[in-house]
Amino acid sequence: MVCISLMIMRDAAKAQEARSPSHAVRSIALDSLDGIETKAVSEPGAEAVKIKADIAAYNGRRALHMLNDDSTMGSSGESLAIVKDSSFKNGTIECYVTGMPRQGSNSQSRGFVGIAFHIQGDGEKFENFYLRFTNGRADDQLRRNHSAQYSAFPDFPWSRLRQESPGVYESYVDIEEKSWTKIKIVVSGAKAKLYVNGADQPCLIVNDLKLGENQGRVALWTGSDTEGYFSTLRISKPE
Repeated sequence: MVCISLMIMRDAAKAQEARSPSHAVRSIALDSLDGIETKAVSEPGAEAVKIKADIAAYNGRRALHMLNDDSTMGSSGESLAIVKDSSFKNGTIECYVTGMPRQGSNSQSRGFVGIAFHIQGDGEKFENFYLRFTNGRADDQLRRNHSAQYSAFPDFPWSRLRQESPGVYESYVDIEEKSWTKIKIVVSGAKAKLYVNGADQPCLIVNDLKLGENQGRVALWTGSDTEGYFSTLRISKPE
């Protein structure tokens, strides 16, 4: 009887630990729009980007599909699919993503797909890591060097970061347009690392997150004239 009681107590403790916020792991299949809120963001005074979000089958996965069309406003529109009840400060965010330039987009579109985190308010501020899918295997080495990017909306867009700190907030990573790609973002305090396709080492390290040690919601993110797909989002808090 004592042995059985100890086993019950141990199992109960494990169950309580699994429910504890400090050990929380949340997995979202992204096969439904339930709990997802789409949001268009743009520079102050600019026209809002057009967003379409639905569920679609793509390359063997059922996924959340986002179409970002900012053809009426130039190349500064960003779109979010916010996980409504998410809250993230430190930990790990993982997701399978892929993307390509929207059909009919201009030659500067690269297929910008990633994850936003630490979202403040209704999207007034956030930071993100994203991939430029057509850059990973481009023949131009400079384009390859711009395959992975960190930015923070609205004060630190990629253009400002590239101008003020060339090569610090972006890097090369081998990615293929239209192919499923696993990304993992690990955040600790004001530092973050981006891992791609299960690599042991990060392809991009940011030691000074522009929102500092902050907390906010998590979202799927697409940029300028991009068609993106997202599958199996996993949000883990540290032990």
